Formats: sequence, C-alpha cells, structure tokens
Amino acid sequence: MSAENETIRRREYTSSDIQILDEIEAVRLRPGMYIGGTGFEGLQHLLYEIVYNSIDEALAGYCDLIQVEIHHDNSITVKDNGRGIPVDLLPTADITALEAVMTRLHAGGKFGNHLYNVSSGLHGVGASVVNALSQRMRVEVRRDGKVYLQEYARGIPTGDITVIDECDTTGTWVTFLADREIFEDITYDFTTTSQRLREMTFLNKGVTIHLRDHRINEDRTYYFEGGIASYVRRLSRDKNAIHPQPIYLSGVVDSTSVEVALQYNDGMSENVISFANCVNTRDGGTHLTGFRSALTRVLTDYLRKSKVTRESDPTLSGDDVRQGLVAIVSVKLANPQFEGQTKAKLGNPEVRSHVESIVADQLGLYLEQHPDEARQIIDKCLVSARAREAARKARELVFKKNTFETSTLPGKLADCAEKNPEVCELYLVEGDSAGGSAKQGRDRRFQAILPLRGKILNVEKAPKDKILAHEEIRALATALRAGADGLDLSKLRYHRIIIMTDADVDGAHIRTLLLTFFYRHMPELIEEGHLYIAQPPLYRVHAGKKEMWVYTEDQKNEAVQTLGGKAEVQRYKGLGEMSPEQLWSTTMNPESRTLLRVEIEDSAAADEAFQILMGSEVEPRKNFIQDHAEAVENLDV
Repeated sequence: MSAENETIRRREYTSSDIQILDEIEAVRLRPGMYIGGTGFEGLQHLLYEIVYNSIDEALAGYCDLIQVEIHHDNSITVKDNGRGIPVDLLPTADITALEAVMTRLHAGGKFGNHLYNVSSGLHGVGASVVNALSQRMRVEVRRDGKVYLQEYARGIPTGDITVIDECDTTGTWVTFLADREIFEDITYDFTTTSQRLREMTFLNKGVTIHLRDHRINEDRTYYFEGGIASYVRRLSRDKNAIHPQPIYLSGVVDSTSVEVALQYNDGMSENVISFANCVNTRDGGTHLTGFRSALTRVLTDYLRKSKVTRESDPTLSGDDVRQGLVAIVSVKLANPQFEGQTKAKLGNPEVRSHVESIVADQLGLYLEQHPDEARQIIDKCLVSARAREAARKARELVFKKNTFETSTLPGKLADCAEKNPEVCELYLVEGDSAGGSAKQGRDRRFQAILPLRGKILNVEKAPKDKILAHEEIRALATALRAGADGLDLSKLRYHRIIIMTDADVDGAHIRTLLLTFFYRHMPELIEEGHLYIAQPPLYRVHAGKKEMWVYTEDQKNEAVQTLGGKAEVQRYKGLGEMSPEQLWSTTMNPESRTLLRVEIEDSAAADEAFQILMGSEVEPRKNFIQDHAEAVENLDV
C-alpha cells in the first residue's frame, strides 16, 4: 500500500472518532442548547430555573413563600417553604434523590404524574443545568426535622450529603454562583429580575415572592390575590378602560387549567401576553390561537344577535376585536410541548380547543349577564371595524392596487446598487442636511439613504387611515416594499433598517416616533432582528493631527487627558455637522461603527413604555418625566 493510500485509510471515519461526553460535560460544552446562550438572557435564565422549581411546589399546593437574594458577588440564593427535595437513596440506583436532581439531566419528580400535575422549567433539566454552569452550588434541604447539605463545584459533588442542623420547617434553599468560564458577565439586573418575579406572582395567586438585592440594598415583595386579573389591571393602569373591571374566565378541561383575564381600553394597540406553566410563550402557540378564535366568534355572534349595526358596517375581523385589548392567557398542563428549548411557543394541539371552549362558553355568558359592558365592548369593536374600512378606502385612493409592488421608489431615496436584500442596509435619517452627508459618505454598493422630513406621525394615537395617508410613512413603507396589506418579510428590500438621528432632543423624539411605528405596525422587523439604531459619537477630541471620537462624558475626559492639555473638544449634536468622511468613519463603516439591535425582552414593559411616552394620557407621561429627571444626561436646552 502506498504512503498516500495509507494516509487516506487513516482519515476514515471510524468508531474511534466518536466521543461520549457525560451529562455535565455536555452542558458545559454546549450551554446554548439548554439556556439559549451565555449572554445576559442566559444568565438570567439560571435564576429563573431555580425559581421554577419552587413554583412547581407552589403549583402542587405545598409552597406559598419564595425568597430570592442577589448577593454582592452576584451569587443567587433561592429559598422556598415546600416539601424539600428527598435525600434518601433512589430505589433503582446507588445515588441519593438530591444528587440525582442536581447532577443528572431529566431526573426529578416531574416525569410521572403522581407528584406534579404540571411543572415549569426546562423539561426537568433545570436544576442540573444550573449546577453544571455554576462555579459553585450549595443546596440545603429542610425535611424530617433535619437540615441536609450538599455542595457542588461545576456540577460535581464535592462531598456526600451531611446533616448540619435540626429544624421544624420544610423547604429547599439553593445558592449558586454562575461560572465566569462560561458567561461573559455574571451581573444580574435588578429591574429585569424583579419584573419577572412579579410576573410569576401574578400567575400564581396566593404565592408571595420576596426579592432582596444586597448589592443596591433594594427589597421587593410581591403578592397578588387577584392573580392575572390584577396583572391586567396593572397593564391597563395608564390606559382609559372602557369597562371598569377586567373580565376573568377560568376552567379545567382534561386536566388542563385555563385562566384568561381581559379588559378593553380606548386605544388602538393590542397587548395580549400568553403563558404556559408560568413560562412566557413570547411567540404564542395553540393556547393563544384558541383564545383569539373564541374572542372573534363570541363577539361576532353577540353583535349579530344585538342588531346594533348599520347596513354599511363591515363584518368584525380578528383585528377589530383585538384593538384596545389587554389580556393575559395562562394555561397549565401536564405535558407541555414547546417549540424550542427556551419555550417560545406552545405546540399542544388539544390546548387550542380547551381554551376555545372555556373562553367561548364563559365570555358568551358574561356578555349576556352584563349588557352595559357588552355594549361598550361591541361599540369599541365597531369603531375599529369602521376605521379599518376607512383605512382600506384610503389605501386604495392613495396607493392604488398593488402600488407597493409596482410603483417607483420614493424620489428622495438614494438606493444602493446591490439587489440582494441580505446585504443591503437602509439608513433612516432626519432632514436634508444629515441626508446629504450620509448620501456622500455611504458605500453606494450596499447602503441606501432615506431622509425623512420633520417628525413622522405619532401612530400611538392615530387611526389607521391617517397613518396610511401620512407622506413620510408612505415613503418609508414604499422603500421597504412593505405591501399594501402589511409587512411581507419575503419582499423586504433591506435586511438592516438603521435609524440614524441627531444626538439632541429632536433626534431622540424622531427616534422614539420611528420605534413606536415599527413596534406597533411592523413588529416582525424587530422580532426577526432587522431593526437597528446607529450610534454616532457625541464628541471629537483633537490636538493637532491627532483626534479621538468618543460617545460618553467619561470617554471625553479620558481622551482629553490622553491627548494633553492643548486638546480641543467639539460637541456634535447634528449629523449634518460632520463631513461625509467623518460620518462614514465613525457611524457608517461596518468595520468601525457601533450598532444597537432593537429587541423586545419584555412585551408588557415595552407596551407600557410606548403607552406612557406616546399615548394620549398626559399624567402618566408627566410622572415618568419627574421620576427619571435626575437620570438625564447631555440634556439639550
């Protein structure tokens, strides 16, 4: 055999090339498979997974108090007053139940139906995954009058279970420190954590969750006897509700528990949040589909029976019955089927009919028993339907048939040469001055520029026909090839839409108006990661031929020290103040620029923010400004 053939033979794929990792090694090697990533969201997920275990005890009826502590070193302690994890040996293996739960994937009491009817977390792998991704973990179990302790290092026990004390309570206390070898940053965010814990408390009425952050000396205690009805009241508190109390619907079908709370307001936006086993299903699923289907059917039937429509009125659509709606849909079931490891979407087909039947029966009964509230809701839906019909006519007048697909692009759009949308970028800039600099400084091969004149319409409080008739919005929609009936991502002309505004009050206002438009009318752009915000520098610090472009006050001071006492500082409020070359090198060059991708981590918080900042109610906006006045930097007055 020749040397060449021998080399080929040795490169063959054989059983010796197969590597078998134990469970802990597998988690540490591919953490993203279990928690979605090793950035901020993945870190927060560790905390939630341990809390989920305590929530499961609450769902089973054995826990009503959960305490969460964030320590100075960013270690986390979660305490509950549940039954405590068993510490005796498993009958089928030479290992204790506690060690199995904390070190073996898919070990726990959630896989048979006799202990937990429903459970949250990552399909029973939560505690062991958190342990594997922690530098250290300490678990104290209180049960049988004793306090048991076992400690771990990167998922491996450092010793056997020991008895360290006696007690007259039950529960499980878990303390862990995320591993810096895995996570880029192990700093937990107090606001994000408190919002999620508050959400869990809304979803489990009668449970108290206490959060203590030792780093900033902050405490929060959450308890909501009203459950998701209280949640809806909170989401609606800055809105003008058209019926005084949320409508609460609940029931059980084939061991699936369904809870729905809803309330209408006089706004134009929809805010419906869905949960399955206390986990936020951000992409919806069968439970949300069932709710929407029942809502449309019940209100359409009631409208037909009530005979309050005019001959010219259109038939109610799903969009009509959801405008101005705030709702929570929460289901709890024994064997949830989620699409993706991080539970973004519920897939159980039977849940649709369960939710649909409960909502249809109980909402229909509610409307019959509360005719005044029913009439207010129906009138709101009719207003939405009439506005939709007016918008359709306006669309036909303004755009003609299929105008988005066939019309020429806006005259002020400086398009790019590249036709592959995957590499194309569209910069949205304010005014002709910034537009001129951007057009001259850009890379014409793949960067397009659309200057917007003035401030676009505030869509938060505008009917759809006015939105469609607004010149700047029409230009934007035409440039994107949005389609006359909404955004079609398959026809999107640019896969990066970049908002680039001046660093002053007007620029911030324009940016907020654009974000409001995209969030309310083209949320798919945000969900699919197509929307960005450019980060132009605030200062140019220069001494002779040396210059530094910086983004913050601290960076400016550091640059002045670096360049010496003769350094001059130039503050840039407008993009038009930069030369095309400066704008390219600092803000538009992919090799050196900084872009912020717009993401929605918390839909409830996002909806609340847009409602406060851009809605018609003045008092919430005034309170927001007063509450955050001291945090303002670089105020342009």
